[in-house]
Amino acid sequence: MEYVIGIDVGTSGTKGLLVTADGRIAAAATVEYGMSYPRPGWAEQDPEQWWDAARRAIGRLLERAEGGAAAVRAVGLTGQMHSSVFLDEADRVIRPALLWCDQRTQEQCDRIVAAVGFRRLIELTANRALTGFTAPKLLWLREREPDNYRRLRRLLLAKDFIRFKLTGEYVTDVSDASGTLFLDVARRRWSAEMLDLLEIDPAILPRVCESPDLTGRVTAEAAAATGLASGTPVVAGGGDQAAGAVGNGVVREGPALITIGTSGVVFASADRPAVDPEARLHSFCHAVPGLWHTMGVMLAAGGSLRWLRETLREAAPGLDYDRMDAAAAAVPGGAEGLLFLPYLTGERTPHFDGHARGVFFGLSLKHGLGHLVRSVMEGVAFGLLDSVRLMREAGTRMEVVYLSGGGARSGLWASIVASTVGLPLKRLAVDEGPSFGAALLALTGIGAFTGPAEAADRVLAIKDEIAPDPALAAVYARAYERFRGLYPALQDRFDAGA
Repeated sequence: MEYVIGIDVGTSGTKGLLVTADGRIAAAATVEYGMSYPRPGWAEQDPEQWWDAARRAIGRLLERAEGGAAAVRAVGLTGQMHSSVFLDEADRVIRPALLWCDQRTQEQCDRIVAAVGFRRLIELTANRALTGFTAPKLLWLREREPDNYRRLRRLLLAKDFIRFKLTGEYVTDVSDASGTLFLDVARRRWSAEMLDLLEIDPAILPRVCESPDLTGRVTAEAAAATGLASGTPVVAGGGDQAAGAVGNGVVREGPALITIGTSGVVFASADRPAVDPEARLHSFCHAVPGLWHTMGVMLAAGGSLRWLRETLREAAPGLDYDRMDAAAAAVPGGAEGLLFLPYLTGERTPHFDGHARGVFFGLSLKHGLGHLVRSVMEGVAFGLLDSVRLMREAGTRMEVVYLSGGGARSGLWASIVASTVGLPLKRLAVDEGPSFGAALLALTGIGAFTGPAEAADRVLAIKDEIAPDPALAAVYARAYERFRGLYPALQDRFDAGA
């Protein structure tokens, strides 16, 4: 038996999949970790924590591999995008990584726009400057921690730090690099003009390549640390959303993907860069060579429900997602007037506001646990609809829509989303998202498939389809109009320091 391993460096944990050469999942392992919030709006993690989790996950997978490490033909990587790893000249981590959901860099975003110009920024990178992106994080380091900036020799993204630990190579791929604001997305290469305008030394950036490319081999030191065989190929992989799209069959123009993970994403492939002059949506390179994708992103989707669970657990230690789901199912659609704005860590699409915060609106003595849970689920669905509407306005093709992520495993939440966006949603028999996509990219990289599209076509199968409920759809159409009115009414009240 021969295998590949897909590794996903997530926000709440690192997940590994052991996948056979014909695309079947043989084993899975997840190692969880926490996040640090030094100040409101800040979010950090220790990259060495990711490496420790990756080592442990790989070790557990190798225990399940027939033939052990010698049977593993390649490793593929994916992970949270934008999160910035700063290394010194000895390749030591300088400080905790600033994560994708960190909102401290609005001033740096404003300075990027002032230095480059909004229109030129869109021309160069296909995107606007957002607090989650990598470039403003680097500028923040330069301005706020100059001693650390002087030590900086390498800038890596989350999955690429694991690649470095495995291979000693500094490499990223075009899909992950698209979220740095340093990539010329249309030409799939670093933008010399952006680096020059922002006075960034290009030597700190990793080499950029396509997602199925071989990027190095496991070193003897990494083999000793992980149990992998020395010399095992490591394939580039992709950012979590692009890899997740591969793992869900969104590998050509036409299909789209809605993901309810920690963040919420609406993703559609395109044959060319689809650049909105106002950059209301992200336009990134796909993990499929020769493709791009359009993406709407909300920062706290499943993260909102997780926050609610953790908060309520202080009073009810046994509370879990199954109990929350059952409580929400007992409440009518619309949560009897209770609305939730899911902006716990600011928001991207459609508001691009790092100062925005979460809100429960319409609370009364009638509302209980089920109402709180259901309003969070519905608020996330309304946030996803914001992106779907923008994509429709932009002419994005959404012929088939898949639903993925941890939140998609809830039949109730899936029905809420389908009824809100007004689209039938297909769920796959295998829903392992980014880690499975990383494994398919690894199989492609070693020649098991001719490309990611063939890999997805041969391996993936539909489990079920969730149709919109007409009665719920009518309720949500009215509730969504109230939801849309809340942010403009509160926008001037949100305080960046709150």
